[in-house]
Amino acid sequence: MPLPPILSSIVGWLREGYPEGVPERDYIPLFALLSKELSEDEAKAIADELAQDADPTSARAIREAITSVTSQRPSDSDVARVRSHLAAGGWPLAAPSRQIT
Repeated sequence: MPLPPILSSIVGWLREGYPEGVPERDYIPLFALLSKELSEDEAKAIADELAQDADPTSARAIREAITSVTSQRPSDSDVARVRSHLAAGGWPLAAPSRQIT
């Protein structure tokens, strides 16, 4: 099932911000940031999309990270590092507009 346009845009930003793929150490802060702006289902859909392109070990780590976000708070420095990386890829640091296509 194709992603809605806003989620496709977010996946595009993530791929621009992380052209070599999201490093495992960034999964938890990344999904913590996403979960502040998106519903749990939307964040899971993005995780699933990223996992499709990843090797099986990374895909499992992505899925585990999305589960860990509710029980593990990333450090402020990790969140700042990920936020900076996303900004370099064009991520709008304000809440994403549902009108983006």
